Amino acid sequence: MTKRHGYALLSALAALVVILSGVIYVTTRHDHGTPSGTVAGNGPHRGTGVAPASAGTWVGAWATAPSGVEPDTATTGTAGRSVRNVVHVGIGGTSARITLSNVYGQSPLTIAHASLAVSAGHDTAAARAETMRRLTFGGTTTVVIPAGGQAVSDAVRVNIPQDTDVLVTTYSPTSSGPVTYHKSARQTSYIAEGDRTEDATGTPFAEETPFWRYLTALDVINHETNGTVVVFGDSITDGITSTVDADRRWTDVLSQRLRAAGQSGENVPRYSVVNEGISGNQILVGDLRRAADSPSGISRFDRDVLGRPNAKVVVVELGINDILRNPRLADPYKITDGLRVLVRQAHAHGLKVVGATLMPLGGHKKWTSAREIVREQVNAEIRAGKVFDAVVDFDAALRDPYAPHELRPEYDSGDHLHPSDLGFRKMAETFDLRLLKGAGQAEL
Repeated sequence: MTKRHGYALLSALAALVVILSGVIYVTTRHDHGTPSGTVAGNGPHRGTGVAPASAGTWVGAWATAPSGVEPDTATTGTAGRSVRNVVHVGIGGTSARITLSNVYGQSPLTIAHASLAVSAGHDTAAARAETMRRLTFGGTTTVVIPAGGQAVSDAVRVNIPQDTDVLVTTYSPTSSGPVTYHKSARQTSYIAEGDRTEDATGTPFAEETPFWRYLTALDVINHETNGTVVVFGDSITDGITSTVDADRRWTDVLSQRLRAAGQSGENVPRYSVVNEGISGNQILVGDLRRAADSPSGISRFDRDVLGRPNAKVVVVELGINDILRNPRLADPYKITDGLRVLVRQAHAHGLKVVGATLMPLGGHKKWTSAREIVREQVNAEIRAGKVFDAVVDFDAALRDPYAPHELRPEYDSGDHLHPSDLGFRKMAETFDLRLLKGAGQAEL
């Protein structure tokens, strides 16, 4: 036997030992995502509905950006409890997969069981029993997600209708924290004691919660949709003042418009829309009060935009917090230069970038005439076509014609910064869907 053959035999035996050990390291990624982590436990169960390869296209049906560390979860996390996240999808599909995140965790997160089901209705923890699917990760039901990592599930066959709520439930048996969450969900989710991941009645889920925990994406295979629009922004995109459980963020309305236009035969792209807004987010710096878990727009762009499946266009609504939260007077050219950094990252991956003007904030407690000048300078640069591939002028659409530095009263939530439900709808209606057509430039 030659040395080469001997080494090959030893390598084969070593690989066999690893396989027989029953612990699999999963390398499934979301384009630029981190490795999924370690999965262990029982093998696939009957009735899991694990999907084979499909000719359809993976697109984002729903997504959210992990916004930080949930308070008071540093020690135990959600040990011994089932978390049932409720998310709303604009488009449906024939197969689905999820992404779970432990990006802000400080220890490995064990998810012993996870499930996905179509909700039985609105404002309920109950599921349509026939749609309940047990999720697996690399073929096993348990996944261990390292601190700072994420895990992508295997695909499951399930018919998800468009414009519906989906329930994603996870159970963690051991202490691990802190919990990675999205604070401003504007959606009621649920918690139950014990492992209730496959309970379709919803009865054990007696505790309501305003957060999304661990879950950061739900992708579907859709045979009519061929791309994803990723909306990247701050609290205005996050929809922080929209009505809870009503899906009235401006991105929700944009998704409805895009879907309706495609179904009526209009010449617009067949894209889904996902929301990657984080309240308080800035372009240039993270939140100094929460430096460990509140990244800047530039630093999270790869994670929250470039990692979305079949991303085609990114819409950027960001910059107002760079003006409001700067203890000194912000430099408008640093803001626009920061926006150009995002554009270059997007162009490097073939994405078109649609940018939004910064909306009025006159009357807000932090408004000053000097800050107003900075906002107008940033908007002038954006309108001149010196930053983005295309522009949606939210400022012009929502400002009061008699006081242009303020929102029109009917579009104002009351804090003179965030829109009302009517204001969010106006934003979506202002958006020219034809802006989503075409590919990004190589360079501005």
